[in-house]
Amino acid sequence: MSHFTYMKTNFQNLFYLEKALNRLNITYKQQEATTENSNLIIQQLNGYDIKFDWNGQEYELVADMSFWEQPYPVESFIDKVAQQYAGEVIIGESQKTGFQPIKYQQNSDGSNTLILERWNSTTVL
Repeated sequence: MSHFTYMKTNFQNLFYLEKALNRLNITYKQQEATTENSNLIIQQLNGYDIKFDWNGQEYELVADMSFWEQPYPVESFIDKVAQQYAGEVIIGESQKTGFQPIKYQQNSDGSNTLILERWNSTTVL
């Protein structure tokens, strides 16, 4: 008997969520939803897939915890995705105001280092 768990997240942007999953080398596929937002499916070898399901406000993680087959517990999984998602949001939104990422690295303690720069040109007459 399956018991699906719905876990709230703060993932509201599909583009940044996909970039975060890509950065973590997590394979997924898009599932068209009835709304304008797509859902993301992470297939597991046991056939009990993980889904990021749009609920109208955010992408919830939906999974049957009895059949969780990821290399780390669900809380760690969400934390890792959230950390990468935050980095992608910072990069993407900063680029809109002229910043460019010059360094993005994962540190041995699990933290990330992100350095952005923006050059302003000054015209002297």
